[in-house]
Amino acid sequence: MLIVNVDYVPGKELELLGIVKGSTIQTKNIGRDITQGFKTLVGGELSAYNEMMNEARALATKRMCQEAEELGADAVVNVRYASSAIMQGAAEVIAYGTAVKYKE
Repeated sequence: MLIVNVDYVPGKELELLGIVKGSTIQTKNIGRDITQGFKTLVGGELSAYNEMMNEARALATKRMCQEAEELGADAVVNVRYASSAIMQGAAEVIAYGTAVKYKE
């Protein structure tokens, strides 16, 4: 499955199938929250949260692709990501785009 953040696939004529999306809400355990809280006192990258967000983006992308495959898509174009805080230490990530099929 080709995933691109532009609205075309070079050299291909596209048939639009519709919007597809995938999302997840993730959190780290309380121990990680505490250690990452201490990290804010000294500064630096919050690696546990960075890892959490990378995992969330990957899972949201996978779910978006599964939805596109169910429509018979060859690719997803114009892919975007958004995130929002749900509660302290938990974040939602959504991946969305347009499922397309290559015209023969």
